[in-house]
Amino acid sequence: MKVTLSFEKSESSDVSIMVDALRASSTITLALNNFEKVIPCFTPEEAFKLKEKLGGIVAGERDGKKINGFDLGNSPADIKDYTSDHLILTTSNGTRILENMKSTVLIGSIINACEVANKSIEIANNHIDVVMAGVKGEFAIEDFLAAGEILYWILQELPDCNLSEYAKAAVLASRNYESLKESFFNSRSGKRLIELGYESDVELCSLKNISNNVAIYENQELTLLKD
Repeated sequence: MKVTLSFEKSESSDVSIMVDALRASSTITLALNNFEKVIPCFTPEEAFKLKEKLGGIVAGERDGKKINGFDLGNSPADIKDYTSDHLILTTSNGTRILENMKSTVLIGSIINACEVANKSIEIANNHIDVVMAGVKGEFAIEDFLAAGEILYWILQELPDCNLSEYAKAAVLASRNYESLKESFFNSRSGKRLIELGYESDVELCSLKNISNNVAIYENQELTLLKD
């Protein structure tokens, strides 16, 4: 099995794991406790049109801020207070990355790292690519660390897979949990979210393996990957 680490664009036509650690990956993962599906869209205008057509809850942010007229922002801490058949979600980075992926896409984060690693191994044929969303085209340390945590769990099942030094560095960086959490809070995105009053989101997004939910992106929808 080939296992790689990429930025923004997937190298795999088999299975990709999209990682947007602060916050889309965690919001999507936890939303599937209360929603049957998450419908990602790429502009606020598209989200409003979908809400008019389908109803449901509309959530999203730009530059970390809740979009005017939306039910809530991109907050994994707040999502537990909402329930509906579907959640319409647009975010600055994570949902944008989904648009161009040509593989089977799973959603990964710190909070479901072990489970998404195991599910990716179960469904992959020959290539798993962990894809960091970044922030507006730039590297984000929290995505690197979350990717490292996912890669660590893949290695527990596939110890002989040949990782690049880039991927190995992510695994090593993720092993010191106190340093990882500190990096989440001190990252560019973490500081921005704290300024906006979302410190609880940063804390939640840095918790390891608190969910067994794994979202799969099919037919432009995110649903729970079944056993």
